[in-house]
Amino acid sequence: MPMRLHTPMPSLDGVTEWINAQVDLDQYQGKPLLVYFWAMSCHICHENMPKLQAWREKYAPKGLQIVAIHCPRMQADTDINKVKQAVAEYGITEPCGIDNQHKLKKAFENDLWPAYFVFDREGNLKRRAAGKAGLSMLEPTIEDLLQN
Repeated sequence: MPMRLHTPMPSLDGVTEWINAQVDLDQYQGKPLLVYFWAMSCHICHENMPKLQAWREKYAPKGLQIVAIHCPRMQADTDINKVKQAVAEYGITEPCGIDNQHKLKKAFENDLWPAYFVFDREGNLKRRAAGKAGLSMLEPTIEDLLQN
């Protein structure tokens, strides 16, 4: 069963390594947060990266925080050096956690790639979506959170 709306955001303690920056959830208190799961072997994830980059440029100045979680779909996805190359290739500049042990995948009750979770200023799940069209379903929620 997927994580229910209004559920508090799970801990990110399962991350084994951070790329770009270390994350402390306290730094996101009082701010809307988009957490997205992706994998190197996920072609839909790659296709959606330009949209995420555009959102970063559009919404980060308005207060949206973004955290990426690389969650491997297969053994080849667990190579940290290749993940670092992919982070650079896809222009991921936000903190990117490595979830090679699938601890965050379990904490977020997530079985999909890509998967997107939007948390409100209080840290509660406001919206979740997945797949190719997932991002289009999130934008109204993000815009609403940034207005309040």
